[in-house]
Amino acid sequence: MNDKIKNLLRNYGKMLGVYFIFFMLLGMLSAAFPELDFERYKQLEMDLLLEGHPWKFVFMAVLFAPILEEGMFRSIIKPTRNNLSFFLCCWIVFFLSEFIPTDVYWPLKLTVVILISLLLFLFFREFLPDNFQKKTCQFLTKHYLPVWLITSVVFGLVHIFNYVDTFQINTMLILLIIPRIIAGYFFGKIKIENNNLLWSMGMHAMNNAAVVIFLIPRFL
Repeated sequence: MNDKIKNLLRNYGKMLGVYFIFFMLLGMLSAAFPELDFERYKQLEMDLLLEGHPWKFVFMAVLFAPILEEGMFRSIIKPTRNNLSFFLCCWIVFFLSEFIPTDVYWPLKLTVVILISLLLFLFFREFLPDNFQKKTCQFLTKHYLPVWLITSVVFGLVHIFNYVDTFQINTMLILLIIPRIIAGYFFGKIKIENNNLLWSMGMHAMNNAAVVIFLIPRFL
């Protein structure tokens, strides 16, 4: 088996182990402090999407989200020039997608997003000054450790919006996003060790696929 595949599976197993320890501690914490009401926060939009459009949910969770989110977060960990252009592209597309009406047929919306992404990527790759790209990549590579840790935390914080409409922070929400911070850490780790963004996308897809497999029986 390829060494990089072995490393992917090894890190995936470690991530699952850390998940297990965290949720075991969370269960003990819930037993010790019954006032911790985890039922207060629900991922309602995700549940509605899974119930009403299960195949759309699977596609978004297992393919689209890993590509977009890895571009938004892990692409600047020891980046190449393509990574840097992809990072800028993903963040712009993320914000622009908020202006596309929600009632638009979702494959059409996805097609528009892909076309915009491709055009933006080609634009940045061609017109970003070479000196800017070189110096930015060198700086981010030199400081990859803080970039890795900061992006892991920000990745978790962004997922607060899975539970609330406006950004807020409290003990319950921190506990709910810790698994995302753990995931962000390991996604960054595999990107660094295997030296390619595709590996973090793959690990992200594996992580989300496991969640999908766990959730789908609820709506069958």
